[in-house]
Amino acid sequence: MGVSKQQAEENRRSIVDAATKLFRERGVDGVGLAELMKHAGFTQGGFYNHFKSKNALVTKVIETAMAETAAEFREILSRPAPVDTTCFERQVDYYLSEGHRDDIECGCAVAGFVCDVARLGEEAQSRFTIGLNAAFTFLTELVAVGAPPAKLKERRRLREQAISLYCQMMGALLLSRSVRIADGALANEILVVGRKALIGSSKLKPPKDPERKRKHQRR
Repeated sequence: MGVSKQQAEENRRSIVDAATKLFRERGVDGVGLAELMKHAGFTQGGFYNHFKSKNALVTKVIETAMAETAAEFREILSRPAPVDTTCFERQVDYYLSEGHRDDIECGCAVAGFVCDVARLGEEAQSRFTIGLNAAFTFLTELVAVGAPPAKLKERRRLREQAISLYCQMMGALLLSRSVRIADGALANEILVVGRKALIGSSKLKPPKDPERKRKHQRR
């Protein structure tokens, strides 16, 4: 007797969950199908009832992780603005915290797969790109919280700034993770210095006043 459609979906989800955990911990190439299926609670032969290849599973894992991260972005943007800090500073404090650094299994999906994605196929890279663009849009909105509606030119500048800030956040997080076992003090120092630099560089210069510029030119 075959399994029900609902049970098949639950089994598929179990495989995706197990793969997400293992891929984040060890990288895609560091996990074989036999071990993956054992963690999911199934035999290796059952894998092909759900996915035609490991690449297909990797694509699904990245797609799911990016969708979950996008939902988290929307939830963060819906929160009330903090009183004693900015929304961006609050996000930096979380992103470059020891807790987030150590939570490789459930932390930022972009950081979790960025070291693998260059070696993956086009479909997986496409899903990753969607998530990366969502992260840039999220950070653009976060930096702009509390500011008046931006014109197109200013909006482009905000996006450029958001991309730059995200690259700095990601770099600090990955560097801290890379040495946290060998040198915990250095790993923590990277987080502290990264937070200070990011919060300082996030201060936006006020847009130029065109009327003031014209008056200056008439002098």
